Amino acid sequence: MMNNEAEVAKMRPENKEKIVVLRHRLHQNPELSLQEKETIAILKAFLKENTSLKIVDKDGWFYAVKQGTDEKAPIAFRADMDALPIEEGLDLPYASQNPGVSHKCGHDGHCAALCGLGLELDQIAADRTVYLLFQPAEEIGEGAKRCAALLSEKQISETYAFHNYSGYPEGAIVYRRGLTQPASEGLTLRFVGKQSHASAPEEGRNPASSIAETALYAQSLTQECHKGMVLCTIVGMTVGSGDFGISPGEGTLQMTLRAEREAEMKEMETSILEYASWQAAVDGLTLHSEIRDDFPETRNHDQALEKVLRCGEKLGFSVREMEELWRASEDFGQYLKVCPGAMIYIGNGETYPALHTREYDFNDKILPTAVDLFLALATCSE
Repeated sequence: MMNNEAEVAKMRPENKEKIVVLRHRLHQNPELSLQEKETIAILKAFLKENTSLKIVDKDGWFYAVKQGTDEKAPIAFRADMDALPIEEGLDLPYASQNPGVSHKCGHDGHCAALCGLGLELDQIAADRTVYLLFQPAEEIGEGAKRCAALLSEKQISETYAFHNYSGYPEGAIVYRRGLTQPASEGLTLRFVGKQSHASAPEEGRNPASSIAETALYAQSLTQECHKGMVLCTIVGMTVGSGDFGISPGEGTLQMTLRAEREAEMKEMETSILEYASWQAAVDGLTLHSEIRDDFPETRNHDQALEKVLRCGEKLGFSVREMEELWRASEDFGQYLKVCPGAMIYIGNGETYPALHTREYDFNDKILPTAVDLFLALATCSE
């Protein structure tokens, strides 16, 4: 059962006003992954000015703590801070002031909601210790790797995060059991040969054929039998400058590998690298490879998800099950490998603009939903 305070706890109107203002300020000052210096300064200043929570600086991120009154294992909540390399695209009074960068995934809203939780926790006597993690670099899969160790260090017993999600009713709690977001990684292959005059291609080693053959082979792997979804998306192919007098000697193939199971993604990666190496050798090329933006599977834990559903229903929220996994990847899976928890979603609206588009802006109306749900999870006496 939830304690009496959690049964009736709702975000205070004055606190909502504060975090909306905060969200708009964050939106005006977006920063790319691993560059969140000003974002961190804004968030820390807000928490110091409005709460008595303890703030702890880390390397490129920070966390805040509400100390509990008993010895029950702590609970943690995470918000991601980074923005995207996308032009604003909207005429907002709080539009991005950083050209070519904007919060088109809603991380400004995630941070504002976590600060809203901090405001509410600061005004109650919490039974258990609560950690609020402000994480960098979710968009490139690097942030959670830096932060997840805190869960073991502080013996945190459960952890939660939310993402805003378009296509569902505004304010609805959306969830999926088990796997909710897949693993993915970015694979870059660079083929290096020898440039020559276009009239004498035999004097050089043009990588175009190797790139094309490898691309076709990589995509054919998705047609094989797998235990779950497997995707290979070609995101870049470059060879030459288009000069009709030059046969190029270097080219690059870039692809995103995505799978429900990390093991199957790694099997696909290995097969592609082996084929590319063979093809490069046949054509007399040197192959260089790089993997970046790697994300784990995000798999919800049953007990944590059930707690989310009970709290959501207790608060009177609409609760919707997501039949298909969200194909976008999420590094929160790193936390779920360390301790139980759940990634949940809050609907922006059924016809709301999609994430990662110039038309998108975080829906301020769902901020109280996120704060109320997190507050219920933090104060639940179960």
